[in-house]
Parts: sequence; structure tokens; C-alpha cells
Amino acid sequence: MSDPAIPTPRRGIDPRGPRFAAGITSVLLLVVVFLGLTGLSTAQAGIASFGWFAYQPLADATFVPQGWAITQASIAQRVLDPAFLLLLVAALLFLWGVVSPRTAPWGVLYRRLVAPRLAPPTELEDPRPPRFAQGVGLLVSVIGLVLQLFGVPWGLTIAAAAAFIAAFLNAVFGLCLGCQLYLVLQRAGIVGRERPAAA
Repeated sequence: MSDPAIPTPRRGIDPRGPRFAAGITSVLLLVVVFLGLTGLSTAQAGIASFGWFAYQPLADATFVPQGWAITQASIAQRVLDPAFLLLLVAALLFLWGVVSPRTAPWGVLYRRLVAPRLAPPTELEDPRPPRFAQGVGLLVSVIGLVLQLFGVPWGLTIAAAAAFIAAFLNAVFGLCLGCQLYLVLQRAGIVGRERPAAA
């Protein structure tokens, strides 16, 4: 039996930490989207056509689309695409946030550099929904990476854009879509069920 005079330790995490991490993640994903829009994922393959004569000036050249560049690229070219490499980094960071949230880089940065300069949080948050949200970010990132490997045009860019929107909403408005999904699944009894206490 616990003594009511002894305060129980507060459990949970500072809700500003995941928002800080989402801010950094959204910037990283925005760069991935830009690289995807300007890179292999969305590029058209084509040949330059110079009309009837090969000796016409270059000003007369027109571009004739020949399909998507990604479908004609080798696996090595798809992997070495800057958008792929940066999304891979983001996926590894999401994985880190799922496996070991206490040691994830953005969380450590927040706790060591940002949190000491702020007032203590007025309330704490259950760490399970943000951790689940990291898993959703990982899933979306992996889908984008796999689509790139299979040569699907726009796949990586759309997946990165979806992850960016979720991270941006969390960072700016505090709306964590992955956390909301966790709560829906919890109400359905799929995740987050409490284990019965041993008698």
C-alpha cells in the first residue's frame, strides 16, 4: 500500500519534445520532396530531336519524351539518387525513434539543449502514441524507398510528401496523425491494451 504523503513519480514525456523532433523531420522531408521533384523519381526520359537535318542549330532542338527516367535507370542509379539516400536517412531515424526513443538524436538534442531553457511542462504525454507515430513514419518512408527500387515514377516523392505533411502538422499545429491513429486502434482494442495485474 502506498503512502499518500509520498508523491508518485510523474510518468510520461514532455509533449514539446516530439513536436521539436517533428519540426526537424519536416525540414528533412521537405528537402527529400524537393530532391524527388527535381530528380530521378519524376524525371522524363527523352531524346533531343533536331528535325530533318542533323546540322540544324541547337535552338531548333525539341525534347521528345520517351517515358520515365526511373524505369530506364539501373538499381544502382535508383539507390544513388539523392532523394533515395536522404529518405533512407529519414527512415533510419524513424526506426531509431521506434527502437530506442530515449537515445534518438532529436530527442537527445531536445532534452540537452532545448528543455533546460524552457519551463517544466504543465502535463506529460503517454509515450506510446508518439512512438507509434514514428513507426507510421517508418512505414511510409519504407514504402517510398521500395517504390523507388521497383522503378515506380513519383512513388518516393509522394511517400515523402505524405510523411512531410504529417510531420509538419505535428510540428506547427500539434496535430499528430500517427498518435490519432494509435488512439483509434486503441479504442478498437488492437494496440495499447493494458496487461491484467497478477493476482
